[in-house]
Amino acid sequence: MTILTDTTPPRAIAYSQTGYFYFYMALACTAVAFLGFAPTYWLPMMSRSLSASPVVHVHGLLFFAWSLYFAFQTWFAASGNVTRHRAIGMIGVSLATAMTIFGFLVAVNAMKRSAAAGLTSEGIAFAIVPLSGILFFAVVFALGIANIRRGETHKRLMLLAGISLLDAAVARWFLTFLAPPGPLGPPPVPVTIPPAFVAYLLLVVAIVHDWRTRGRPHPVYIYGGAALIAVKLLNWPISMTPMWHSFAGGILAMAQ
Repeated sequence: MTILTDTTPPRAIAYSQTGYFYFYMALACTAVAFLGFAPTYWLPMMSRSLSASPVVHVHGLLFFAWSLYFAFQTWFAASGNVTRHRAIGMIGVSLATAMTIFGFLVAVNAMKRSAAAGLTSEGIAFAIVPLSGILFFAVVFALGIANIRRGETHKRLMLLAGISLLDAAVARWFLTFLAPPGPLGPPPVPVTIPPAFVAYLLLVVAIVHDWRTRGRPHPVYIYGGAALIAVKLLNWPISMTPMWHSFAGGILAMAQ
């Protein structure tokens, strides 16, 4: 427990009052990630009924490891163990790099499965969802590393990066309970928007917290949140353009 005295700098006092908020938000992200994938990944894997390629399993391991790592990092920062927080920072860089690589590989693997099922065009259109998502995460994470000495900006960028990954987890519940019966194929891009906005409610919580503690939302939430929403909404019209089909189709052609 951190004991505050009259000699404690004002910035340290302010951080002690708000630092655990990011730990709780990281726990919320971890819970959403785990519970979201429970119906379609964790439970089938436990019952040995899951059929997935090794790249999917590595992808799942990396992304869930990131959730746990994020929770531990926010705990170290909130409890004042900044030395440990910084010491294991390179683990986060390595994880984020591997996540970006395997996020791309899984998206390509999904396009290949769709093509094998005779749904090439649908698979290419849907590929914009995971590819734009992992690109957004990578850019925001890189900005977070670039702002590592600006604590207020750094921690908000990391939270934004974590929240940006959660739409896929929430979508699994929509898929489990709301998808029409029949053989599964790549869903239409527009159906990914409602689950994303449910996941982004965590961003609303962060904005409200800023309003209550600092009187206004931090620019990371304003501009980063706007970019996150714009990317999600633009996925739909871009996925139907010849340019996107030519680009993603070229990636698919190289992978086959």
